[in-house]
Amino acid sequence: MTDEQTFSYCSGDLSIELATPADYQRVGELTAESYFAAGHFSSPQDEYLNFVRKVAERATQSEIYVVRRAGEIAGSMTLIRAGSDYADIARDDELEIRMLSVDPAAQRGGIGRAMVLAAIERARLIPGINAVSLTTGSSWLSARGLYETLGFAHHPERDWVVPNTDIKLVVYAYRLQS
Repeated sequence: MTDEQTFSYCSGDLSIELATPADYQRVGELTAESYFAAGHFSSPQDEYLNFVRKVAERATQSEIYVVRRAGEIAGSMTLIRAGSDYADIARDDELEIRMLSVDPAAQRGGIGRAMVLAAIERARLIPGINAVSLTTGSSWLSARGLYETLGFAHHPERDWVVPNTDIKLVVYAYRLQS
């Protein structure tokens, strides 16, 4: 078994573990649903939402985790290393969080926080990884507040605009302690 297959994280009634192929369809739909419900896209069939539904493809180059509450998937996240086709900002010594999503019916219940803390713990187990990075929307104040309370620092020099849009994304990183 690989490290990612044996990694798990628990927080209260939440358990976080590597997604299985049987989870992929739910992960894709949950991610698209949560992004659409948050008002980030005008159509549930937006090109990006169709992209996030392709979980099996993403799983070949990344680690996809699910959060279970009472046996049901309530959230998911993708952890990516530099060099993956799915990496947006990961540097060689960083583990990047992407596509973090929480079931809209379960938001504000600590699931996002638990996933970010699990990503930090997973990063500590990977040789050569010294930080966790992520992007978020510049106007997504609640997400930015969560990351800041967990010790992530904004790195404005790494901020970027999604190609062919006016969507500005901001970059946060959490430096692991030795």
